[in-house]
Amino acid sequence: MSFRGLGLGRPNATCGMCAADHAKDTFMELKRKKIYRYLVFRIDEKEREVVVEKTGNPAETYDDFTASLPENDCRYGVYDFDFVTSDNCQKSKIFFIAWSPSLSRIRAKMLYATSKHWLRRELDGIHYEIQATDPTEMDLEVLKEHAH
Repeated sequence: MSFRGLGLGRPNATCGMCAADHAKDTFMELKRKKIYRYLVFRIDEKEREVVVEKTGNPAETYDDFTASLPENDCRYGVYDFDFVTSDNCQKSKIFFIAWSPSLSRIRAKMLYATSKHWLRRELDGIHYEIQATDPTEMDLEVLKEHAH
């Protein structure tokens, strides 16, 4: 099943790789309904759009999320991070992670880097962005530092 992205087919479309409607809808379900803990997006070069590759249910952990990212290819990830503040309030922050491991192809790195801006614009409600080329750059401690 193919989901056509916004901007495709319009005469003056300026979007390189747009998010498929399904990708945006899935993000809104994570943001508003909390039915996902995380999302992993990939670029479908043939369709010229960003699509959802994997969703994580609310019981899954950050380790489950990071394990779903390929070690030798780029992806975008969104993670809904729950935490408790110093004054004991339950909070949630949504992180956008641009995963571009050093082992990935140069073409993939360039494609993901140039398309990131467009995807971020279409995913309204991201609190923090992390660019990671190595797992240590997106360690859970990094999220904790940004969230507090």
